[in-house]
Amino acid sequence: MASGRQWGLMGEEVEERRDADEFRTGKINLDKTLKLLIKLNVPFDYVHVKYVFKKTSNQSKTGTITIEEFRAIYRTLAHRSEIHELFCSYSPNRKILPEINLIEFLRKEQFVIDANEAIASELIAKYEPIEEVQRKKQMSFEGFLRYMNSKDCLIYKREHTIVYQNMSYPLRDYFISSSHNTYLISDQLIGPSHLWGYSSALMKGCRCLEIDCWDGPQNDPVVYHGHTLTSKITFRTVIEVIDKYAFVVSDYPVVLSLENHCSPKQQEVMADYLETILGDKLLTTIIGDTFPTDLPSPEELKFKILVKNKKVGTLEETVLRRGLDSHGEIGEFVEEVEQSEDDEADESTPAPPKSPVLKRRNAVKRSPPTPRKKRK
Repeated sequence: MASGRQWGLMGEEVEERRDADEFRTGKINLDKTLKLLIKLNVPFDYVHVKYVFKKTSNQSKTGTITIEEFRAIYRTLAHRSEIHELFCSYSPNRKILPEINLIEFLRKEQFVIDANEAIASELIAKYEPIEEVQRKKQMSFEGFLRYMNSKDCLIYKREHTIVYQNMSYPLRDYFISSSHNTYLISDQLIGPSHLWGYSSALMKGCRCLEIDCWDGPQNDPVVYHGHTLTSKITFRTVIEVIDKYAFVVSDYPVVLSLENHCSPKQQEVMADYLETILGDKLLTTIIGDTFPTDLPSPEELKFKILVKNKKVGTLEETVLRRGLDSHGEIGEFVEEVEQSEDDEADESTPAPPKSPVLKRRNAVKRSPPTPRKKRK
C-alpha cells in the first residue's frame, strides 16, 4: 500500500500531465502559475501566492519556477490541515478512505441520511484522480480534498447557483456586486496596482468595477490611486483584461465606474480604447427605436458593458451627438448668473424689486454692464 504522501504526489502528477503544455519551456512565471492554479480549481489569495512564488523563485533569481517548485506551491495552498484531520478521523490507516468509511462520513458529517454504495461510488468516480484507487472503490486524500472543495459541499442552496430571480425590471431595482479601487490588490496607499485585481473581481462575479483614470506619459492614460504612492497601469491594458474576462462567469452587464481625472485630449484616447477594444460589447446608444423613460433591465443588457460617468445634456442630445467627429474640440457649458456689486457684498439679503427700465433712443448716459458670474 502506498503512503498518503505518495498518493498526493500521484494526484498532482495526474493534473500536471493534463497541463504539461504550461511547462513546455521548463519554467513558468507568476501569471502562468496563477492561471494553472485556476485550472486546478485551487482557491487562493493573490498576495499569498505572490509571496510564496517570490520566495521560491528567488533561489533561481529568474522570476520563474520549475514544475517541482510549482508542486511545492500547490501543496502549500491545497493540503489544508483541517481537512486532512477530518480525512484521518475516518480513514482506518490515515492513508486511504474505503467506500464503507466514505458512506459513514457522508451520513455523520454531511447528513446524507440515504448515503449508500451507489452515491459513494459516484463521488469516487467524480473526484478521485488516481485510477488504481478508483478501481478499488477507495478515495485518496487528494480525491477527498477535491470533493470537500467542490460545489457538492457548498452550504448554499444548489438551486440558487443559477439565476432564479426575475431579471426584467429596470437596472436600478437590483443590488449590484461592486468593487472599490479594483486595481489595488493590497495596500490602498503604497501597494501595487495590478491587472489581476480586475480579472479576479470578474471571476468572483463582480459586475461593477472602478477605474481611476489620470493623464499618463506620451498621451496614454494611466490607472492608479491618485495622490498616493500606488503603482500605475495603463488604461488600455485594463480595458483589454475587462474585455477578456467580462462574461466568463455571468452573462449580465458589467458597469465601468470611471473616476475621470484626465484632460480632454486623453479622454479622447480613453474613448477610442473603449470603442476599439470592446467593440459591440460597449453600450453606446439606446436599446430599440424609442427613447426610454427608465433604465433597461439586466436581461436586455446581457453581454453589454456600460460606462458610468458624468455626461452633458439630455439623453436625446447625447444620441444626436453620436457620429459627429468632435476630436480636438473642447466645449465649455456654463450657466451665467447676473449679480450686482451689492449682491456680492451681501448675497443673503434679497434685493428689492426693480422698476421696469424704459429704453430711449437718445440716451445720454449708459449704465455700466452688470457683472456676471459663470458656473461651469
